[in-house]
Order: sequence, then structure tokens, then C-alpha cells
Amino acid sequence: MRADYDSSADTIQIELEPVRGRGYGEDVENGAVVVTVDGGRPVMLDVIGTRDGFEGPLQVAAERYRLDAEALIAAAQAALAAPDRVVTVDVAVRAAA
Repeated sequence: MRADYDSSADTIQIELEPVRGRGYGEDVENGAVVVTVDGGRPVMLDVIGTRDGFEGPLQVAAERYRLDAEALIAAAQAALAAPDRVVTVDVAVRAAA
């Protein structure tokens, strides 16, 4: 996944996969996260106002769309660590214990 923190807008965009068609946005947590859905699948998350915290809204979005909350939070943290640049995070499936 790719993530980008726009420091002037205080937003993080997390791209799960390229948007191929005309996706539409679904509001999560009163506008804290907007999830772009394309072809019935979530493809991008826009986290608005990260200074107010982003872990909780990302966890809610992950639960609603059956996404990996830990991976989303890691991508957001990586984006914050390298503001105004795109970071790429590879997340593998958990190995069986």
C-alpha cells in the first residue's frame, strides 16, 4: 500500500490499490476518514485532521471494511514520519502461530 501525508492539509491518503473506475467516497467516523470504494471494494482511505488522532478512526474503518487495522496504522505512521512524500508499505499475511 502507498501512503502520503500532506502536512499543509493535515491529511493522510492511504492507497490500497489503484482506483480504476469512478469510485465513490463513504464517510467513516463523522468525516475523520473517507473510504473510496471502487467495484465494491475499498481502494483508498483519506484520513482528515490527523493532529486530532487517527488510530481510532482507522480502526473503525478497518472493522467496517474488513481491513487490517495494524497495517493501516503502520502506513499512516510511516507517512507521518516522511511528510509530503509517498511511502510504500508491504504487508504480508500473518503466519500461522
